[in-house]
Amino acid sequence: MEMNRINSILKNKEKTDIFYGDRPVWIQEISNDKAKVGFVDNFEEKDVFIKDLYEREL
Repeated sequence: MEMNRINSILKNKEKTDIFYGDRPVWIQEISNDKAKVGFVDNFEEKDVFIKDLYEREL
């Protein structure tokens, strides 16, 4: 995922499904090329590279 797409998602009020691996996440914060994400299916948090996040293709 590109940084400008992340910023667009964060500014938009529409729901966007973001994934890391095969797990849905929500973006808590971004810093340089990393994002702190929370996993939707539990309380786990992780710092990941933005390039490793993706939107589900419909």
